[in-house]
Amino acid sequence: MIEFKLPSLGSDMDEGRLVEWRVKPGDRVKRGDVVAVVDTSKAAVDVEIWKDGVVQSLLVQPGETVSVGTVLALLSGEGEAAAAPAPAPSPARRPVSPLARKRARELGVDIERIEGTGPSGSVTEQDVERAAAATAPPHSQAEMRQAIAAAMSRSKREIPHYYLGETIPLAAASAWLSAHNSDRPVTGRLLMAALQLKAVALACRNFPEMSGFYEDGAYSASTAVHAGVAISLRSGGLIAPAIHDTADKPLDTLMRDLTDLVRRARAGSLRSSELSEPTITVTNLGDQGVESVFGVIYPPQVALVGFGRIAERPWAENGNLVVRPTVSASLSADHRVSDGHRGALFLAEIRELLQHPERL
Repeated sequence: MIEFKLPSLGSDMDEGRLVEWRVKPGDRVKRGDVVAVVDTSKAAVDVEIWKDGVVQSLLVQPGETVSVGTVLALLSGEGEAAAAPAPAPSPARRPVSPLARKRARELGVDIERIEGTGPSGSVTEQDVERAAAATAPPHSQAEMRQAIAAAMSRSKREIPHYYLGETIPLAAASAWLSAHNSDRPVTGRLLMAALQLKAVALACRNFPEMSGFYEDGAYSASTAVHAGVAISLRSGGLIAPAIHDTADKPLDTLMRDLTDLVRRARAGSLRSSELSEPTITVTNLGDQGVESVFGVIYPPQVALVGFGRIAERPWAENGNLVVRPTVSASLSADHRVSDGHRGALFLAEIRELLQHPERL
């Protein structure tokens, strides 16, 4: 029998409230399926299953608040699947517009539970968004600040931080972006943030001590780089979900994923793997007008890279004083895993990668 437990969805999470089940006894599930929605102090999160199986029993009911690690449901494994009860027949489906079905997947809403207001009772995109807004749990500013304070206090208490900064010229990257975006619609253009994310992820391949987890007194480097992106929420506060396999994605794909992640984070429709699997975090406060940012590491991660605003500044080049666009990049890292020498080389690699955007 497989135990499905409430996962930790961030360093500041000790408990969660079950909002709803997306499965029932007898349902067959596979790894990656969303089976429940859990309310944390920051957002309602789609929780995924980690093994294939058949749901046998649901042990926690919607509305209950339980601690991380609590068994939520029992599933039968592959060898036991034959003993599972057959799922009940599905009721006849009402008409659903393709756009509404797509939006329901994005927002994590059960399309079968939505009352349609379109022609012949069809479910429209507006119906889906109304249903999502109605079920989204309220999160007060006080709750959000308390959760962030707990996580950051733990980080500063447990992690011996060290900090490094580097000013990076962006003339080559800016020119490359302008040429790349010249014949594209606004919605299809790349932003500098995508180049910065890719540069950080690629640099992690040569510096594995920057991408992984420090737990139980030992460090484990991650085999893949899942860059967490710090996103400010409209209701206040901050969340840092991951873009999976950041180093392996083409820039256009990375840009689409980044745009989608920001939109879903602010709509409250993230998946549990996006919150539990970041291996390094990137924060970009340049659009807030901040020249530089030295962040606090999200445990159990061991590094955070920050980027400030891009601005034209005096720059010495080949003995001449010129004006170039530059950005202040910073590294906050865990001294238990790396040191200033390795951290400096890591920042230097990010700087070098941003001088050759065509390689990204």
